[in-house]
Amino acid sequence: MCASLATGQNRATGSIKGKVRVESGGAGTKEGVKVVARQGDDDVAETTTNRKGEFVLGNLKPGVYAVVFRPGQGSVIIDNVEVQAGKTRSLRERTLPVDIGSIAFVRGSVFSAAGLSVAGARVELSRLEADGRARSIGGYVTNNLGEFAFRVPPTVAKYRVTVRNSGGGTPVSKDVEVDGAYVYRVALSLPAASSRATP
Repeated sequence: MCASLATGQNRATGSIKGKVRVESGGAGTKEGVKVVARQGDDDVAETTTNRKGEFVLGNLKPGVYAVVFRPGQGSVIIDNVEVQAGKTRSLRERTLPVDIGSIAFVRGSVFSAAGLSVAGARVELSRLEADGRARSIGGYVTNNLGEFAFRVPPTVAKYRVTVRNSGGGTPVSKDVEVDGAYVYRVALSLPAASSRATP
C-alpha cells in the first residue's frame, strides 16, 4: 500500500529530494508530476512536484529504492537510489521528455572495469526478431559522460544493446524488453583490456 508523503523525518529514517524539468520545447520546471518511491513491487511513498518542480519523499526506511516519475501516460524510473538513516539523498535535476507518452527510450552508460565513464565507445541497438535474428536499428557514440540514448516505438519488443570500444576488444551486450512508453536504463561494463576510461 502506498504511504502518503511526510516531509519530516527522524533519525531512523531518511528522505529523497530532487527537481523536475521538461525537455527543451516544454515550459521549464514541471509542476504536478507524481513521484513515487518503490521497493520491489510496492509503492511505499509518493508526492507531487510543486510549482518549482521540486519534490521530497520523506520518512523512508534505510534501503535501496526505485524513484518513479509519472508525468502522464508514461514513466521515468531511477533505480538503485540508496537512502540512509538521518540523511537526505539529493537526486540530480531530472529532465522529462515532452513526448514521453508516445515513445520509449533505451538509455544507459558505459563504464570501464574500474567503474569510470567511457567516452567515445560505439553502442549499437538491434531488435531481436521472433526467429532469433538481430536486426540493426542504429548506432550511437557515448558522450563525455559515457552516456547513450535511443528512441524506439513503445510497442512490445526485445532489443539488444551492444557496446564496442573505439580501441577494439570484445563487445559486451545486454538485452532489454520494451513493453510501453517508458525509459529503460542499461549499464554496460567493458572488460579491463578494452576499457579506455574518462576520469
